[in-house]
Amino acid sequence: MAGTYPAPLIAPPMQVIEDWIDYNGHMNMAFYNVVFDKSVDALFLELGIGEDYVTTEKASVFTAEIHVTYAQELALGDPIRVTCQLLDYDAKRIHLFMEMYHAEKGYLAATMEQIGIHVSMETRRSAPFPDRLMTELEALRTSHAALPVPPQVGRVIGIPRKAHATA
Repeated sequence: MAGTYPAPLIAPPMQVIEDWIDYNGHMNMAFYNVVFDKSVDALFLELGIGEDYVTTEKASVFTAEIHVTYAQELALGDPIRVTCQLLDYDAKRIHLFMEMYHAEKGYLAATMEQIGIHVSMETRRSAPFPDRLMTELEALRTSHAALPVPPQVGRVIGIPRKAHATA
């Protein structure tokens, strides 16, 4: 029986701690990844693929690729709210998009797009999700189907160049 999921999912709240502050006086880029990673763990726990899943099913989800964008700074003590949207999935992969907000001021601080791969912990190779999890992913995708695709999805990194006019 599939669960019902909010659209988007909201991770447990966090707060910027002193260890995350760099010499520029804001949250260091590495810790945006930490916050997103902890938020993904919360999502996976809700889907039933948390830490216990590694032991009971001898499988896990490994990150294959991420793309983080930084929109606005977070500072010491700032409260954080992270949302998560399932964009897509197939038999072995999950495509997620997360947004990190200042929880009080409401501004977007960062985004993360991620592809995760379901992996057998015995072979350390990709493996199909179990049927139970495919049912949960379909329920999650259904609940997220009406969410708009964020503009950051599928962005390519590079320096845009203007065409030079010829005389």
